[in-house]
Amino acid sequence: MIDLLRNLDRRWIFLAMLLAVSIPILAQQSFPERPTKTVLDVFNYIEGLPEGSNILLSFDFGPSSDGELEPIATAVVRHCCLKRHKMFFMTLYPDGVPLPERTIKSVIEQEFESYNFKYGEDYINLGFNNAEELVIIVMGTDIKKMFPTDIEKKPLDGFPIAENITSLEDMDLIFTITTGYPGMKEWVQYGSSPLGVKLAVGSTAVQAPEAYPYLPDQMLGLLAAIKGAAEYEAALADKYPAFRDPAKNQGIKRMAPQFWAHLLIIGLIVLGNVVYFADRFQGARR
Repeated sequence: MIDLLRNLDRRWIFLAMLLAVSIPILAQQSFPERPTKTVLDVFNYIEGLPEGSNILLSFDFGPSSDGELEPIATAVVRHCCLKRHKMFFMTLYPDGVPLPERTIKSVIEQEFESYNFKYGEDYINLGFNNAEELVIIVMGTDIKKMFPTDIEKKPLDGFPIAENITSLEDMDLIFTITTGYPGMKEWVQYGSSPLGVKLAVGSTAVQAPEAYPYLPDQMLGLLAAIKGAAEYEAALADKYPAFRDPAKNQGIKRMAPQFWAHLLIIGLIVLGNVVYFADRFQGARR
């Protein structure tokens, strides 16, 4: 048995990973999710805000992280639509410019078409600014200095949604969906901490450990990658039964293949260690 494992062709491992990922997808398998406190704190805060509250949604990621972070964006924007909050979209990433537009189209304009949301009145896309953390610093006192126009270069002052907006302090919540720099740390350092504005974060799995030291003082809560998205979708489904349809919840759908892939990796690590220690034991006997 040890010899078989020692000489196992790596192509069998690749095949096992293919099956671990593809079978749950083809079978449309899903697992029940139970939201954790870091996710529920964000959900309950957005749920408790009065209708028409101002939410800044900063898509601080690019296409390379889309698989992990797009379900977070969809779930949070969906919740903001249900509560009829005012949504301000932006990005600090040049390759992230199309991502808010896609979410706006798929969620606000298609899924919530019956709500009759109006651009410039209920939501707006501020677009991209390349000044990195300086964007956040200046927005702390004057949003329109960093974003004098929307993404279509129309003056911000011409939109009703911007009439009573001056600085980040006018936001009821900042939600950054982030993968690195500039992102979570910069929003904490120059946004939530000095201004006292509530901040929630959606992050990639690899960045999530960096976020925990900021909880709960500098950050309201955290949605970590696909798992965070799935938990938020579960919280949304508990409150709004119309969203219990698994087809609407990409985070929950993606958890099953991720679970089996991780389980396979753990199993392979265990088997690798069995072979290693078996070889050491045999060497010691010689």
